[in-house]
Amino acid sequence: MDGTPPAYHLDTGSGAGNRSWVVNLEGGGWCNNARTCRFRTGSRHGSSDHMERSIAFTGIMSAAPVDNPDFHSWNRVKIRYCDSASFAGDTYDEALGLHFRGQRIWEAAIEHLLAAGMASAEQVLLTGCSAGGLAAILHCDQLRALLPDAATTVKCLADGGLFLDAVDVAGGRSLRSYYGDVVAMQVVAPNLPKTCTDHLDATSNIIDGIKTPIFLLNAAYDAWQIEQSLAPNAADPSGAWRACKFNHSACNASQLQFLQGFRDQMVAAVKGFLRVQQQRAVHQLVLRSLPVRADGHLEQCSRWLSCSPKQGDCKVCR
Repeated sequence: MDGTPPAYHLDTGSGAGNRSWVVNLEGGGWCNNARTCRFRTGSRHGSSDHMERSIAFTGIMSAAPVDNPDFHSWNRVKIRYCDSASFAGDTYDEALGLHFRGQRIWEAAIEHLLAAGMASAEQVLLTGCSAGGLAAILHCDQLRALLPDAATTVKCLADGGLFLDAVDVAGGRSLRSYYGDVVAMQVVAPNLPKTCTDHLDATSNIIDGIKTPIFLLNAAYDAWQIEQSLAPNAADPSGAWRACKFNHSACNASQLQFLQGFRDQMVAAVKGFLRVQQQRAVHQLVLRSLPVRADGHLEQCSRWLSCSPKQGDCKVCR
């Protein structure tokens, strides 16, 4: 956002994984107004000047076979997040001096990776968490289109990237308003998939139109959505939800019922996406748990490995 160059980290593959790629889109929330966007320019989420020059790759990005049995030998890439609109904005705000160029960053990074060998990939997995998970959903079909070899197998995995247009505790739609501000400020709309925007309104999901196989990994109770969408401070001026939204044991019966309704809505939404069509598969994994933050099952070792949640007999990492 401050105009510094974008960045990514790459750990090259070897052996059988030499022609396979994991492309991970970093998450880190969004900004929706001048104050919050200016603030982020002083952090790694708004300026590459504040990014680490090297980072540890863990979970799905790990090079250790014992930690990451399926992908350890693949080329593993983390594209850093500094646009605050899930790699989808494209404008320059002259008054603020802020560059909202997420779409261009995405396209430039993929072009660079294609030149680095991804053009001849046998298989590519696009992943991301939270804001990066939403980016993986938005760019899933775009990645398929950018790869020159139609024989390349492409799949996408969105971790905590499903955000519901849910009614908040005051009866409003806080998240709809929030994302509306992000889209307007960063001119995101022209970069959204036309398969969605051509016939659905702004709050409808885009997943029905995605042709590339995509996997959804989401908490049934997403703590970020509980705190920021269901019970944000603006919708709870009396503070009745303040304790509950940070600690489920502090919730009263009616609050628990409200949260259960959100959980049911999340599960119903994901079940609606589960289907198999010709040359396409959409799968879901809902983590039936107490509230957790959407901060990365894919990269946090404690959630990726032995104690990670299961779908049937399969842990997250399988």
